Amino acid sequence: MEDRSESRAAPQQPAQGLVSDRRESVRVPIVLQIREVALGGSFEERAGNLGLGGVYFESLHPPVGSRFELRFLLPGTSEVAVPGEVLRFTREGERFGIHLRFVDVPLDTELAIARFLQG
Repeated sequence: MEDRSESRAAPQQPAQGLVSDRRESVRVPIVLQIREVALGGSFEERAGNLGLGGVYFESLHPPVGSRFELRFLLPGTSEVAVPGEVLRFTREGERFGIHLRFVDVPLDTELAIARFLQG
């Protein structure tokens, strides 16, 4: 009978110093205009980073609700406005790291984001 133990590949471990990352796209810095739906009010400017499926930014306070309205500019396009929902938030020292995923993004907007990220 054939010994198949050698044909089974051991699970690959990330190289030391590398972090396993589930993101499917690169992240690039961007200036965001954000507003929590639960609070209403004016949009606030935040520095963050943009990926194909969502954004990350830091805040002095944890999110009150789970929905945000986001606006940002991509080169060669008009303002992009998309809704986002809280995927998770983490404590980053005295700040909170807010991870949002886009919801109900029109195809042309998703394609514009993808082109920007590939650029």
